[in-house]
Amino acid sequence: MTMIALLLLALVAHSFALPLPSEDTDNVLLAEKYLRRFYGLPAGLQGRQGSTSSFQTKIKEMQKFFKLKVTGNLDDNTLDLMKQARCGVPDIGEYNHFPQHLKWQNNNVTFRILNYTPDLKKADVDRAIRNALNVWADVTPLIFKKLHEGTADIMISFGTKEHGDYNPFDGPDGLLAHAYPPGQGLGGDTHFDEDEHWTKDSSAYNLFIVAAHELGHALGMSHSSDVGALMYPIYSYGTGYPLSEDDIEGIQALYGPNPNPKKVKPKPDAPNKCDPMLSFDAVTELRGETIVFKDRFYWRLHPQMPEPEETLIQTTWPSLPKKVDAAYENPEKDVVIIFSGIRMWALNGYNLVDGYPKYIHKLGLPKSIRKIDAAVYIRDTGKTLLFTDEEYWSYDEATGTMDKDYPRSIEDDFPGMDDEVDAAAYHYGYLYFFHEHLQYEYSYTSRKVMRILRTNSLLNC
Repeated sequence: MTMIALLLLALVAHSFALPLPSEDTDNVLLAEKYLRRFYGLPAGLQGRQGSTSSFQTKIKEMQKFFKLKVTGNLDDNTLDLMKQARCGVPDIGEYNHFPQHLKWQNNNVTFRILNYTPDLKKADVDRAIRNALNVWADVTPLIFKKLHEGTADIMISFGTKEHGDYNPFDGPDGLLAHAYPPGQGLGGDTHFDEDEHWTKDSSAYNLFIVAAHELGHALGMSHSSDVGALMYPIYSYGTGYPLSEDDIEGIQALYGPNPNPKKVKPKPDAPNKCDPMLSFDAVTELRGETIVFKDRFYWRLHPQMPEPEETLIQTTWPSLPKKVDAAYENPEKDVVIIFSGIRMWALNGYNLVDGYPKYIHKLGLPKSIRKIDAAVYIRDTGKTLLFTDEEYWSYDEATGTMDKDYPRSIEDDFPGMDDEVDAAAYHYGYLYFFHEHLQYEYSYTSRKVMRILRTNSLLNC
């Protein structure tokens, strides 16, 4: 009996040593596979029967790379990221057995497309690959020449599962593609998973976007931890020029700038949520979550999430504009209204409502108003306040009309506030006004500012 008791105690002690919030075996296996492939976790049962500290260390490396809260635990944010579609190239260290800073020694680089996906016309694949290469040629001295036979520097192909390089794909979703850095043999080769559905738009996986990312690897680029960069490892759909300043800085460190530079406008790097001078574009609730918009991005905050989750707007809502001016939720109607310029969109949950966008003047605003700076719904009154420059309007949600005697002065009606508002929110009798890097907690009943905070205190900074 004593021996059995000791064994039971040992098993219990071991189970409490796991760095996991639950005993979901599938999640543990998923994490081990992910960390082995992308973060160099040694083979074996590291998470359950091997070195717990090694498992935790690799989770921390991943959390640090993706700018999550570094806990070493397999929390929901970390698991959600592990389940997203992505590039098959590791995030840290070497490409398994390739040295760093590899580049093509000649600026004239050849490529060849060995086969084609049946998902697209041959001409569409050719165009996607050529456009993807041009993204990098625009900012470097590189010149790309297509070969129709023989061995090229960059050999491009579509394949499934084990496809000849002992680096198998995993079926639909998950790993989308991978590429090898410059060099002999496999060097430069770029492979796409034929089990994915490849498209020209956002309906499935956009070949141009994935190809531009993978060909960055084929030129010597590693992954970026900037969520707005093309070389960020997680797939995201976006329109417009795909390179960020981070991408351009990286590729030019290898090859230098284009001697005949073209006019390109790189995407700004992703905002740093703990930048003390951070300002917001818009804030809204969405079914119990808080959504904060900034530039091309938004942060999603949920009471059960330890850290805000940063995502490109167009990854979640491809039909929305790249930048949001204002937003508010009407929970009674279960809609979120998004403003950008003179147009507005409606969301039901994370889905766009049919019939939108509409012009903001449908709300009763004069044609002289060209944008909404901030919007907030006051649940206690059923009114939505719309802020424009130094004035604000009151919209009656029940009647669908603008209240009389508006606009009114922000400075007069909200003493202690700045005369302009970037974003606004309402909770339990308090209005929260955001202007530049400051947040004003304003009592709606006392009509005075109670506290002044940093804008990004909302983001756990």
